[in-house]
Amino acid sequence: MTKKVAVMLADGFEEGESLFVIDIFRRAGFKCDGITINEEVVRGAHDIRVFSDKHVDDVNVADYDMIVLPGGQPGSDHLRDDERVVRLVQDFAHDESKYVAAICAATQVLAKAGIAEGKKLTSYPLDKYRNLFTNANYIDDNTAMEELVVVDGHLITSRGPASTLSFVYKLVEILGGDAEKLKEMMQYNALKQSIRACQ
Repeated sequence: MTKKVAVMLADGFEEGESLFVIDIFRRAGFKCDGITINEEVVRGAHDIRVFSDKHVDDVNVADYDMIVLPGGQPGSDHLRDDERVVRLVQDFAHDESKYVAAICAATQVLAKAGIAEGKKLTSYPLDKYRNLFTNANYIDDNTAMEELVVVDGHLITSRGPASTLSFVYKLVEILGGDAEKLKEMMQYNALKQSIRACQ
């Protein structure tokens, strides 16, 4: 059965952290829906408007295998303040068959949901987010730069727009997709090799 991924969208979402994730999951052959908590047309943080696939009130998100929370402001604040989203994150976190993934500022939803304690995770590297995770094993940007994506069991976190590709390739891999094929096809590996050669 094809795995299903729910990417939660709120007005002010970070476009790259959302649309690239949906795109790559679909390239990998997964069912991936952008699910809005607002109107059908959702406005991104940089004023890009997109049509969502579904509304949170009209779909059973519990049927999905993974929930992804993109960052962006004020989008991640809207996700944090939406009790439907917080309950979904709590439910997914307590179901061993499901995954919770958050990037950038959206990691604050994990703190609001009370699922971060004792977990290894990261976020956008600002004190306002770091300080939410004093009871977690927080991976900081200056202690482990190589850890752009942090995995702790069924919880996956990442830092920001520049780590989106690393983030979604890891998510594809976790759900059993062929991330290596995508990396080759999309020139990700060639880019990494070029960067290394320039250092």
